[in-house]
Parts: sequence; C-alpha cells; structure tokens
Amino acid sequence: MGGVRTVLIVAAASLLGCGGSSPASSGQAGKSGSAGAAGSSGAAGSTGTAGSTGAGGSGFVGSSGCGLFSGDDPWNADVSGAPVDAANTAVINTLVGAVNIHPDFGAGFGIPINVVPASQPAVPVVFDQYPDESDPGPYPFPGVSVARVEGTADPTSCSGDCHLLAVQQGSCQLYEGYACQYDSDGWHCGNGAHWDLTKKSIGQRPVGWTSADAAGLSIYAGLARYEEVMAGEITHALRYTLPCSANSTVTPATHAAGHCSLAGKSGPPMGTRVRLKASFDISGFAPIPQIFLKAFKKYGLILADNGGSSSTFFFQSEDSPNWPDTINDLKNVPVSAFEAVQP
Repeated sequence: MGGVRTVLIVAAASLLGCGGSSPASSGQAGKSGSAGAAGSSGAAGSTGTAGSTGAGGSGFVGSSGCGLFSGDDPWNADVSGAPVDAANTAVINTLVGAVNIHPDFGAGFGIPINVVPASQPAVPVVFDQYPDESDPGPYPFPGVSVARVEGTADPTSCSGDCHLLAVQQGSCQLYEGYACQYDSDGWHCGNGAHWDLTKKSIGQRPVGWTSADAAGLSIYAGLARYEEVMAGEITHALRYTLPCSANSTVTPATHAAGHCSLAGKSGPPMGTRVRLKASFDISGFAPIPQIFLKAFKKYGLILADNGGSSSTFFFQSEDSPNWPDTINDLKNVPVSAFEAVQP
C-alpha cells in the first residue's frame, strides 16, 4: 500500500502500508489517507456522533449505539501502571530524534467514519491487492454519493490511502477498507477487514493477516472521535505511526510490516504501545488538548502503521469539520515525553 495501509485502509509499502501521510508543516495535521466509501445507492452513510463514554468498551458512536469491542479488549486497557519498556523507548527516540508529536487530522482531513443503518444493503467489493488476507464481502458500504473516503471528496477518484470505514447500526459490525474507490463495476479496495464490535478484537482475524492497517488492527478503534472529545473523555488508546517498524509484532498487533531504509536505524515492533509520562505537566494546555493528553497517560497509543518522513510521530483521529484550532497545541508535546510500556 503506498506506505502502510488502513481502510479504513492505508496504503502499505509491504503488506501493510503506512497509516500516516505527510502532515502539513503548519496549521492542523496533514492528511493520513482516505477512507474508502462504498456501496450501491442504499441509505446514506452519516458521520457518527459519540454518545456517552465510560469504562473500557462503553464509549460509542451515538448514531450507531455500538461499543468499542469488549471491556477487556487491549484498546480499552488502562496502562497507566504498566511497567516501562526501556529498550523500545530508546529505539523510538533514536528513530525520530528530538521532534514533537503531530496530530494527523483536523478540519477537512483525517479518517472519516461512516455510520450506516441496519437496513443498509450489502454490496460486492473487489479486493485488488490482498484478496487472500481480506474478509469476503459483501460489505454494507454507503451509497457512492454520500460515502466518505479518506483523502478525497470524490469516491470515484482517489490516489492516497483512501480508507473507508463503515459501522452498521443494530448489528455493530465494522467494515474497513484500504485503497478504496468506486469504479464502473462497483467498489474496489486493496483489501478489507470485518470486525464485530460486540466482541474482543483479539482472535477475530487470522494471525499474520494484514487489515486495513499494517499491524492487522482495526483503524476505527484507534481514532478519537470529535463527539467523544466534546463529551469530555477518550476511553481508549489511539493509533500512531512511525517512519518504520521492526519485522515483528507485540500484542495486540498481528501483522508485521517491517521495513526501514533509514541508515543505521531500526524501529519498534508493530503494536508497541507508548504512554505519556505521568510526570509530564499538562496544566498549561487548553481543555481539549488536555482530554487527549489524559488519554495518552491512561490508555496510551498503539503503533499501527508505518508512514511519514524520517523524523515524524503522527497520531490519527476522525475527519471532522469541527475540530478546533487548539488541537494544534498538541504539536508542542515532545516524543521524549512518552515511554513505551511492556506488552
């Protein structure tokens, strides 16, 4: 996939590409890929709104009414007390150097979320790149006229990661695609993954398979949604990307996409979790950035893909026109303020 894939789908250089794309040097974070939109006409897809949040597994997109996997899922784990992984902390700092983190989302870019009704017709999807590691269709993608795909306003033309995410009401089934585009014969994606949000994510798909994300994970699970932030709390880990990773994995990742062309450098395993150090002072940040920083300390971030230049640490969230400019304050947080934790 061009870098790493997410589909949601992200283009990947190997089996899984890089989740993050080059961020803007100023203003809000640069785009990461595009979510593939889907489907035949059917009911229009809409951007979900987050409902109330709470303990792990209880945060949900309001219009879907779906939780985020089970309460004991790794995405919902409190890692504030987990032991430090000093070795991978050093690997990450050596890899990216003295840089700050970069929010790879904002008003008009990020990874869109489509919420479709239980009655949404399922349509065929052709998987052009990794059919052997894709969950077969049909998928209940929204109609092409309303589907929101990452990186484009026109689902019939997309040259980026082009991720497409669809959460179905009632059944709480999640469908993610990478490199998605609507052609004359219907939806085409590089690959696709189907997740049941009512169950634990671990074990749902074969170990060694890629997903819309390079690490074999759900992309949707690692996105902060505008509405949950407005509700005052993020109750799960977020996804982040680095320039490269090792050819290995740690839980919860199930797929490696190791490649590193940076001379004399290496990356951590896919799935490496980092958290913001408890000692990092967040009192000077605006309220919305503080919501992210508190989540970084409690739930951390999970390495999901490769992407960006040689000195970048991107983290992703939902594409929403409502993100305020204050999210840019997060660009003032150094990577050295994070530490890897034992898986």
